Amino acid sequence: MATCVALIVGAGQGTRVGGDLPKQYLSVGGETVLRRTLRAFADHPRIDAVRPVIALNHRTLFDEATSGLAVLDPVGGGATRQDSVRLGLESLVDLAPEFVLIHDAARPFVDRAVIDRVLDALADRPGAIPALPVTDTLKRGAADGAVAATVDRAGLFRAQTPQGFRFAAILDAHRRAIGAAMTDDAQVAENAGMAVALVAGGEDNVKLTTPEDMARAERGFAGETRTGFGFDVHRFRPGDHVTLCGVRVPFEAGLEGHSDADVGLHALTDALLGAISKGDIGDHFPPNDPQWRGAPSDIFLRHAAALTAAIGGRIVNLDVTIVCEQPRIGPHRRAMIERIAAIAGIAPDRVAVKATTTERLGFTGRGEGIAAQAVATVALPLKSA
Repeated sequence: MATCVALIVGAGQGTRVGGDLPKQYLSVGGETVLRRTLRAFADHPRIDAVRPVIALNHRTLFDEATSGLAVLDPVGGGATRQDSVRLGLESLVDLAPEFVLIHDAARPFVDRAVIDRVLDALADRPGAIPALPVTDTLKRGAADGAVAATVDRAGLFRAQTPQGFRFAAILDAHRRAIGAAMTDDAQVAENAGMAVALVAGGEDNVKLTTPEDMARAERGFAGETRTGFGFDVHRFRPGDHVTLCGVRVPFEAGLEGHSDADVGLHALTDALLGAISKGDIGDHFPPNDPQWRGAPSDIFLRHAAALTAAIGGRIVNLDVTIVCEQPRIGPHRRAMIERIAAIAGIAPDRVAVKATTTERLGFTGRGEGIAAQAVATVALPLKSA
């Protein structure tokens, strides 16, 4: 038996937002609104299943928008949101969850903390909703467009979703509310005598309704630029070549390391992981794990690039400096640039490979090993950063 199921209600036509598609199937920051919303709940560790409620004539749009997401099959909605919620709840009877979260598909920016606060409140309350206190002065308008009165805002809140309830109780409340137009599920619950708790909502948890809402959301993905730094060192050992930036360079010695000891790719990997705040290379590929013994380091950089893409990031530039007296880097620079670009999935003109010596000072100057330092620049969407 599932403990908690999220019911995502997206059966509306979304006509107020304009355009040819319902708003839940429009793209914001490169991903449809519906997919963002479903993913927020499908990825939450305290939610066992996600049931979408859609207009069945949108099934093709739904399938395209949700490909690869672990959600239950959708069910059809009704003529009103209240009808759609009730039909969605009825579809969960066989699952018999203890709790249900009811959320608007057009609120794609709900965060985990809001969801957690609602779930926590359900431990000892039959219902809970996220809400924000009203801070603006409220005016009641007259029929002629003039101000009729100032409304006391004390104790007033703006309700959001997800609204959480004990499943059996909210299903019964919705069945009893058929035909009674109510503005949200909390009102349905209140009408049935359920005590609904208020928890802190989120300022980003907005409902996308108008073209202005969509434009404002898109501007939020204009993004920010982050920079990460990486540094690595490997000592020489007996051998006949070194691997640098993914290129085999003939030499009178090799480099000692658990993998192929490619200092260039190791430094670049750490720089990229640093730019997206994902730890360092050792967190992802522990040096005491035998599966990485002798492994080609392109695996590490490719992994960091995939993590960057997974959060909507774009690699702007990769810059690495090799520090050594020997071997000479110049003859291999073009091959290194092209190899790094291929691994990271970017154009070669976004990669720089440089070399320098330490004027025979320090361990590199004494010919004991090679060092590399790298910088990675990444563009991240603000709401995914």
